[in-house]
Amino acid sequence: MLRPIRTLAAAAAALALVSACNSASTNGSSAGNGGDAPGNSRGVTADSVKVGGIVSMTSASGYSKKDTDLGAKARYLRANAEGGINGRKIDYLGAEDDGQDPAKNLAAARKLVQQDKVFAVAPMSSVTFSGADFLEQEKVPTFGWGTLPSFCGPRHIYGFNGCLVPTPGGTLNQTWPEGIGQILGGAQGRSVAIIANDSDAGKFGIRTFQQGFASAGFKVSYAKASVPATAVPSDWSAYVKEILAANDGKAPDAVVSVMQTPNNIGLFTALKRSGYQGLLSDPTDYDPGLLAKDATKQALDGVHVLLQFQPFESTDPKMTQFKADIKAAAGGQDVPLSMHMLTGYMSADLFVSIAQKAGKDLTVESFQAAAQGFSDTGTLVGDRSEPKGQKDSFGCGALVQLKNGAYEVSVPFKCYEPIPFK
Repeated sequence: MLRPIRTLAAAAAALALVSACNSASTNGSSAGNGGDAPGNSRGVTADSVKVGGIVSMTSASGYSKKDTDLGAKARYLRANAEGGINGRKIDYLGAEDDGQDPAKNLAAARKLVQQDKVFAVAPMSSVTFSGADFLEQEKVPTFGWGTLPSFCGPRHIYGFNGCLVPTPGGTLNQTWPEGIGQILGGAQGRSVAIIANDSDAGKFGIRTFQQGFASAGFKVSYAKASVPATAVPSDWSAYVKEILAANDGKAPDAVVSVMQTPNNIGLFTALKRSGYQGLLSDPTDYDPGLLAKDATKQALDGVHVLLQFQPFESTDPKMTQFKADIKAAAGGQDVPLSMHMLTGYMSADLFVSIAQKAGKDLTVESFQAAAQGFSDTGTLVGDRSEPKGQKDSFGCGALVQLKNGAYEVSVPFKCYEPIPFK
């Protein structure tokens, strides 16, 4: 019952249709065009439940999260093979491509709700989430990677590993600073530079990680969201010069990039060419597909990548199940695993787990009631609970290092005590 992924042309056509019929205002007002009244069982029949996704399949920089869609498909295929959600098959429509464009993100959300009439959006994976207000207003359960503020607070929006960009009163996941401190033999007396794109996600990333690294004992000598978000710089020399002099005229002990792969390749290559010998780290470059190109492999060699899930190298039975599910979804082929696959898989997994608890009478109200008391343990992202996850992260993670063309676990998966966010 799973349908093939939409093509880019189809997404463009849908965007044109939605744009013609609806205002694309950023407040997401539907002006009563949602088709079905908010809060009912839209997308639910006696034997099926309809789900769609929003993923940055393409982007101006060439960066793609398309594997997120395959990860979600893999989890839904297994759920259907096991009888679906309380007897209902999951009708997964595939993911709409937002191209990392705010207008397309909102248009995709409108299309899924007003035209396709989905019950839920899972996964939602992009650096922009302008459709969040609309989905919340329409009471659409939505699941994704909680790296944007919209995953922290709204009642119907859930991060698969909790809220990673909290508001004051929430908590911070300390996996990254604690892990890097462990690699460096302690944080005391160590300095770190943090750099991000000039975007909402980048600015929030700087704010949160600056506090997290300082709380772990690091001296944060540089923290800027200064790299253009729309295009990869051709010349990194100005950024490198600032970073190498940030620690009272000296280089910091670690450089942490809160950016995507094309930017990381440029920045890390420039730092290495400058003679920088410190630790390099980012949260995105755990992808065996990156190793196909020698230049990319060389640029990322030695980099420690933050994971907020069990590494693929783990022997945990749930990781074995994940790999088997991905292979099945890929038509029995062995495909390179990526963190985007796991993002889609765990977004779908949290949706399925809560929906199962909601029982046979599946409505938004019954779903939300089930979410309010939901908890489980030992998943690929650690212990989960709601509504805690709409304010706090689940606090778990690991670090892996690309070394001689292969990933190695540099800090094993562990759950850390979160700290209050101020």
